[in-house]
Amino acid sequence: MFRKLLFILFALVFVAICTAGLFYMHLMSWADRPAQTNAAEKLFTVAPGQGLGKTADALRQEGLVSDALRFTILARLNKQDKQIKAGEYIFSPAMTPNEILGQMVEGRVHLYRVTIPEGFNMVQIAATVAAAGLSTEADFLKTARDPKTAESLNIQAKTVEGYLFPDTYYFPRGLDSATIIATMVKQFEAAFRPEWRQRAEALGLSVHEVVTLASIIEKETGAPEERPLIASVFHNRLKKGMRLETDPTVIYGIPDFDGNIKRRHLETYTPYNTYKIKGLPPGPIASPGTLAIEAALYPAQSDYLYFVSKKDGTHHFSKTHQEHKAAVRKYQLRRKKR
Repeated sequence: MFRKLLFILFALVFVAICTAGLFYMHLMSWADRPAQTNAAEKLFTVAPGQGLGKTADALRQEGLVSDALRFTILARLNKQDKQIKAGEYIFSPAMTPNEILGQMVEGRVHLYRVTIPEGFNMVQIAATVAAAGLSTEADFLKTARDPKTAESLNIQAKTVEGYLFPDTYYFPRGLDSATIIATMVKQFEAAFRPEWRQRAEALGLSVHEVVTLASIIEKETGAPEERPLIASVFHNRLKKGMRLETDPTVIYGIPDFDGNIKRRHLETYTPYNTYKIKGLPPGPIASPGTLAIEAALYPAQSDYLYFVSKKDGTHHFSKTHQEHKAAVRKYQLRRKKR
């Protein structure tokens, strides 16, 4: 009787092992088969604190996996059930369950591309980040204008204006504005080479003054190759104690500028009105790129003190005020009359 019971027990264990083995083989086969083929990609979100069961159910409801229970068992067998990262993912039913699980465990979340052009100021950058769905303009600007933000990033200014480096970035959704801003400032720090700091010191300029001057050069540049010449004009004027008299700085100091600069704007004092103040304004007016920063540090050698737009993206440069007035009549006043 005992032998018979032992035989039955062994038989049951054998059947259980075989069944478990078959189930495991079937599960591994299922894990390497996509739910569908040639299916469109979908944006799938794993919320913070979302459990494995809820995630598996959501995957099944979206048609990304065919069986929520098997997906749950797969994750637990792989000891990955507590390793899934929150975030947004791009999945397709043409992906296998193993591939989907692997992406979530590795946290390969969907990244949103944000391109910041050279010469954008904080307001424009905030709008660009908001358009990508990564922040609101109000929150981004509030953080960017907070002196504590600048202090935490070792910026010797009250805001981060000028230090949000122009580049293409890839961010996951869910980051706060402070993290996005810090990433852009770190990119500035990486781009501002050690020899540039030495050059700034040799010129008697702080990094902040270099960025300020570079931002003006950036905004005045119609043709990129003119940057060193434009820089030479500003350096020459600063050496002679002349006012910079540059419209972009005036515009920066005008609240809600409508795109039309008027004489009253030039005659109204603001800290950024370089027709009224001497020297550089208190800070950058935009984010300069590397070429503008380099031009500020290594201007062309010239005797030019003036330049005027030729209305074709380039400028006419003059050494004397008389030459400049003639150029203004030629390129500006006559065209207005026409």
